[in-house]
Amino acid sequence: MSSPAVAHQAQLLRADLILLLVTVLAAVSWMFSKEALAEFPPLLFMACRFTLAGLILAIPGRRALRRLKAEEWRASAKVGVLFGVAMSFWIMGLFNAHTLGEGAFITSLAVVLVPLLSWLIFREPPARAMFLALPLAIGGLALLSLRQGFNPDPGQIFFFISALLLSLTFILNGRAAARISALALSAIQLVLVGIVAFSASVVLESWPATFTPTMWLWLWLSVIVGTAARFLLQTYAQGLASPSHAAVIMILEPVWTAVFAAFWFDERMAIAQIAGCGLILLALLVNRWSVVKDWFRR
Repeated sequence: MSSPAVAHQAQLLRADLILLLVTVLAAVSWMFSKEALAEFPPLLFMACRFTLAGLILAIPGRRALRRLKAEEWRASAKVGVLFGVAMSFWIMGLFNAHTLGEGAFITSLAVVLVPLLSWLIFREPPARAMFLALPLAIGGLALLSLRQGFNPDPGQIFFFISALLLSLTFILNGRAAARISALALSAIQLVLVGIVAFSASVVLESWPATFTPTMWLWLWLSVIVGTAARFLLQTYAQGLASPSHAAVIMILEPVWTAVFAAFWFDERMAIAQIAGCGLILLALLVNRWSVVKDWFRR
């Protein structure tokens, strides 16, 4: 194998390992957030977490931010506001969740919904895999929701709405990211998530009189480990590999979340829940099957 080929393979391996670490950090972030919600109002927590993380990312991204044109700021802001609404629904899902692993698999449906919404809204022809993945995802969601009839709990509903909005965010983000620095885009969007959550919190929540040491602990772990470090590593790794390549490894996030929740909170799923999560994972793999095959072949 020639020297450039060896270097390319080493670069892809480094990208794989970093993205694997990103999925672990994302899963651990679910644990930090759930711990924080024991004392934090959910929307206030999101406001603090994402605003601080966005400001941290703005430090290495300050040059790229200064170079942005007015229309690029507007494009970033539009996606950021939508992302903020999506994450506000996500945190309400987490606040009401009985099982974190289940919530992670429902949220991961955003990946399956992307080609469907691209087809319905932007008339982009879908791959054949979508028509196989979608029934599997619906079957998985049904198994998670069918408890003595169709009886989804509030957490599941919030997670599904979040997944729907996140899928639209992914589509618009892909269009914006084609011409905007990923680091600058991430910083803007995280701060806007914080602003959206803060606005909702002012209207809907009562705030605690003081922040306890425990609240500060889980907040800063969520900010530094679960958000800023995760996005920095993800941005770096995606620069080493194609987005489709990265998407295969990112499928592991709900799996890690379910595993960590089982150890962290002693969560256990019923057979129907495990089967539902399994179908959703299968839908994710089918949805990315062409890339999955290439990844294993490499």
